[in-house]
Amino acid sequence: MIIPEQNGVPSVKTGLTVPNQPSMISSSPRFDPTAQAKAILAAASTTPAKASARPDRLATSGASVLSAALHDQPEIRPEVVARGRALAADPNYPPADVLLNISRRIVASPDPADDPNA
Repeated sequence: MIIPEQNGVPSVKTGLTVPNQPSMISSSPRFDPTAQAKAILAAASTTPAKASARPDRLATSGASVLSAALHDQPEIRPEVVARGRALAADPNYPPADVLLNISRRIVASPDPADDPNA
């Protein structure tokens, strides 16, 4: 009769194998890949139905309404002209901080004349 090693390790001298002990790490996956694939396919099959095969069309009826509304507006709007005149007469317009900000942006921007690829 063959007596197994005490530690259960295979032994060349006895020819024993490791006894089947419960593993500390489960060999079965925590998720079922087949079920996951089926879920993905099911989600893909519930996508909205394909649009009909008719070609795209451009509806211009809205454009004609907008064009008519634009033609109904006066070419010169007196309230906008009055606001522009008031701002032009104001010595504090535009404010100094706005002018400073714009001037800094102009100075910091690259000069197109210096671009060799232009």
